[in-house]
Amino acid sequence: MVGQLGVIGCGLMGGSFALALREAGQVRRIVGHSRARATAERARALGVIDEVADSPDEAARGSDLVLLAVPVAATGAVLATLRDALDPQALCMDVGSTKRDVVEAAAAALGDRVRQFVPAHPIAGAERAGVDHAHAGLYRDRLVVLTPDAGHDPARVQRARSLWERVGARVQQMDPNSHDRVFAVVSHLPHLLAYAFYDSIASRPDGAALLDLAGPGFRDFTRIAAGEPAMWRDILLANREEVLRQAAAFRVALDSLEALLAKGDAAALHARLATIAQGRGGWHMRGAGNAGD
Repeated sequence: MVGQLGVIGCGLMGGSFALALREAGQVRRIVGHSRARATAERARALGVIDEVADSPDEAARGSDLVLLAVPVAATGAVLATLRDALDPQALCMDVGSTKRDVVEAAAAALGDRVRQFVPAHPIAGAERAGVDHAHAGLYRDRLVVLTPDAGHDPARVQRARSLWERVGARVQQMDPNSHDRVFAVVSHLPHLLAYAFYDSIASRPDGAALLDLAGPGFRDFTRIAAGEPAMWRDILLANREEVLRQAAAFRVALDSLEALLAKGDAAALHARLATIAQGRGGWHMRGAGNAGD
C-alpha cells in the first residue's frame, strides 16, 4: 500500500497511473503538481489527485512513491529539486520514452540518492493527451520496461515491478542503451517517418487537394504524426544517434524496393512484397489498445 503518491506532471500518463493505483486500492492519498497549475487543478476536479502541490518538491515531500511524468528533457532539472525532499525510503520513477539520458540525468541530479530512482518506460499512450483523457486502464496489459543500471537498488527495482504489475502492466527489464536502440527502431524512427511523410504531402502547392482524397490507409499510416510536437522533439533529440543510425538502415530497405520498381521486375517485387506482407500478417502487438510510443 502506498501511503502517499506524489505525481509530478498530471497529464495523461501521470493521471492514468494515479487513477490505476487508486482503482487497485493501492494508494491512500495522491498529491499532484504540474507546471501549469490549471492542469493540476483540473486533475483535482476530476478526482485524479486529492491535493495540488505548488512545486515538485512539495509533491515529493511526505510521499513514499513519486512519479515523474514530465518531458524527458526536463527530467534532470525536476530531479534536482527533489533531492532534498525525497524521504530516504521513498521510491521515485519516471515514464520517459528514452532512458540513457534519463539515467545520466538522474545520477547527476540525485547523487548518492540515485538508488531511490528506478527509470521506467510504459509502452502506452493515446492519440489525445491531457488529464481529461486519463483513465485507470491505460497500462492494463501493456508492457513497462524498467532500465536500472548497476547503481540502482535491487529492492526498489522489485518494488517498482510490483507496483506496475498491480496496475495491470507486464514488466520487462533491460539496460538503458539496449532500450534506446530498440525503441529507435520500433517507435522513434516510425514517428519521424510519419511526420516527414505527412509534411511531404501537406507542404505541396496541391497538398490540400491531395489530402481531401486521402483515405483510411493514409489515415492509419500518418496517425502518429499528430503526436505532441514538444514531446517528440525531446525524444528524437535525446536519442538522435540511434534514430539516425536506424534511418540509414531504413534507407537501405527503401532503396532495395525502389530498385526493383525502377527495373519493372514484377516477379521480384511481388516476391519481396509477399514476404513482407506474410511477416506483417503474422505479427501481433503484445497487449491491447493503441500504442502511444
